[in-house]
Amino acid sequence: MKLLSVNLGRPRPVPYTDQPQGVTGIDKQPVDGPVRVAAPGRKGTGGSGLAGDTVCDLRHHGGDDQAVYAFAREDLDDWERELGRPLANGCFGENLTTDGLDVSGALIGERWRIGAEVVLEVTSGRIPCRTFQGHLGERGWVKRFTRKGATGAYLRVIEPGELRAGDAVEIVHRPDHGVTAAMEFRAVTTERHLLPRLLAAGGALHPETLERARKYAAEHGG
Repeated sequence: MKLLSVNLGRPRPVPYTDQPQGVTGIDKQPVDGPVRVAAPGRKGTGGSGLAGDTVCDLRHHGGDDQAVYAFAREDLDDWERELGRPLANGCFGENLTTDGLDVSGALIGERWRIGAEVVLEVTSGRIPCRTFQGHLGERGWVKRFTRKGATGAYLRVIEPGELRAGDAVEIVHRPDHGVTAAMEFRAVTTERHLLPRLLAAGGALHPETLERARKYAAEHGG
């Protein structure tokens, strides 16, 4: 398991975002050399966990619990075949494109050591948005991505440091609750009855998801 690329985004104006400034950093490009990774701060003020990466919409992206977004090259390859077009590393807005790692199947709270220093922890799946659809230029993309459920994973920074393309990825902690990023994604999108099951992941869940799961369980006796 390894990093194929580390991808950073720069703000640029686009017609398809509802961000007030009309800019987005979703078009992330692979970079050479080491990139510093650290916790960016709370949501709403903190952006990306990667130095040099821009998060333009702080309402919905960035912050400590969405500091890094990872997506598997294997899932990009699957989409290439389905869409009939090439998909470069970073084109899904992911900071880390991985090889040999089941990212969507990673457990909430699972921890990865990347290279010699960085440790990240899985918090949630990725919810597709209008900006993602406009960036790819695929009609009905939000529904299509949701239906497939290969969501990738958001991660928080447990141990900061530097990483770079080619670094080994090692799973150093794997919980036994069975709640994956893909399950979390389904629970908050199309299968709300799964929300109480997410509570098994406890505080490792993204705080917004944890609150949603607790509320649903209280209201429905889960």
